[in-house]
Amino acid sequence: MNKNLFIKAEEIATELGVSKPYAYKLIRKLNEELKNRGFITISGKVNRQFFEEKIYGLRKEESYVGLQR
Repeated sequence: MNKNLFIKAEEIATELGVSKPYAYKLIRKLNEELKNRGFITISGKVNRQFFEEKIYGLRKEESYVGLQR
């Protein structure tokens, strides 16, 4: 598994076994949550650590690596 800071729709689709359009829908939802918390987001990508926390319930630390307000 690639450990870049951000995860893209193609990787989400493969990892979760969903279509790319649904992966983009998940990214939009996760990015909206990050925006509401005051973070800047990138369309079509989401922070990998935030994705893993929300999908799998994983939490490595309180602040997200690479995410600063």
